[in-house]
Amino acid sequence: MTAVTKNEGTADVLRILLAIILPPVGVFFEVGLGLHFWLNILLTLFGYIPGIIHAVWVILRK
Repeated sequence: MTAVTKNEGTADVLRILLAIILPPVGVFFEVGLGLHFWLNILLTLFGYIPGIIHAVWVILRK
């Protein structure tokens, strides 16, 4: 595992932790103000758990 891979893994872990606390913020740091960000806001408003699931999926799908 290279230093770059370790740094990317650490960044993903921090984004996932942030996504658990505030799902739209984690998505924003991953994709910006795109479709997934607005979708995540809606999912979080309708239910906190769907927002978390979507945020983690957005972060890990790369």
